[in-house]
Amino acid sequence: MTSPGDASARTDVSALVEEVRARLAREPGDLSPHRVAQALREAGRPVGDATVLAVYEALRRDVIGAGPLEPLLGLPGVTDVLVNGPGPVRVDRGDGVEVTDVVLPSEEACRRLAQRLVASGGRRLDDAAPWADVRLPDGTRCHALLAPLAQPGTAISLRIPRRGGFSLAELRAAGALSDAGVEVVGRVVEARLAFLVTGGTGGGKTTLLSALLGTVDPAERIVVVEDAAELRPDHPQVVALEARPANLEGAGAVALRDLVRQALRMRPDRLVVGEVRDAAVVDLLAAMNTGHEGGCGTLHANSAADVPARVEALALGAGLPREAAHSQLAAGLDVVLHVRRDRGSGRRRLGEVAVLVRGPDGIARTEVAVAFDAGGTPTAGPGAQRLLDLLDGRR
Repeated sequence: MTSPGDASARTDVSALVEEVRARLAREPGDLSPHRVAQALREAGRPVGDATVLAVYEALRRDVIGAGPLEPLLGLPGVTDVLVNGPGPVRVDRGDGVEVTDVVLPSEEACRRLAQRLVASGGRRLDDAAPWADVRLPDGTRCHALLAPLAQPGTAISLRIPRRGGFSLAELRAAGALSDAGVEVVGRVVEARLAFLVTGGTGGGKTTLLSALLGTVDPAERIVVVEDAAELRPDHPQVVALEARPANLEGAGAVALRDLVRQALRMRPDRLVVGEVRDAAVVDLLAAMNTGHEGGCGTLHANSAADVPARVEALALGAGLPREAAHSQLAAGLDVVLHVRRDRGSGRRRLGEVAVLVRGPDGIARTEVAVAFDAGGTPTAGPGAQRLLDLLDGRR
């Protein structure tokens, strides 16, 4: 919580910062405490050491790194930093969104910050290109959308990768997996089953997949293909391929599906597609049916039961007939690991493990093999025997 005195002091400094910024912009030169003090004197403002340093630090943060958001990126456990226009900035430490004491004073400040962050990732952000998704130099993923498309103001979403990623033991300690969950997912990887980690945005799909890849035999070569680099498995043999958007002239784009084709030629023991969002699903299905055991990836889906329909929709958009999509899905995919985020607590956890089965009509569907409640207690489902057969090599 912030006291009224703190809020008043912050507002006063913000006003001084804007005034000093305007004065410094009229004359080129390096940012320094001396120039800040001079600008304050010219404006008839107080020039005490504390005031000068406060204004100088605020301006310095505004031109390097993540600006006023920089202190939040270093907070323990923070996975997301969210700007919803002018006002307080919010963070997520894994237990839901919470308000911080960092405040962006105006729409102009939000827009300026968004444009600078996007520019540091090699893209532009303006009225002609009002949104962008980039990876910042430190690995942070940044998405920005300018007002008036975003209301009540320019929106910025920063996804902070955990240095080194999580291990299964750490996920167990955090409550994302129970002992039974650790055993099941560990056996899925050990048996070289093809699997997808599914769930909603921010549900922990990438975190779980990265932890699972860290348990792969060090002798195996992992080739990871991603739209934006997020997977950081703790493994000695990881080759990461990252898609590339078009440049300012509209040239130079490298699509995810192009990289999937390249990855197949790189002798992968395990092929990983970090996020399947579009026509690349066709290439993922093809890869899972070319003898590359242990292939995996992530997919947005509401539940494990919705995965076949989701894959079908993406495949149809790529021109693959429904029958062919279901045939390849049932033949190439073994297991679905669905993660969910609990309401209220915001805790991310493994919700269910499902297996793929194919009906008499040729349409693939999933059957829950193990469901986990909020406490991690497992309950066997109709697909339990099918999962045991897969784990024991009886396909």
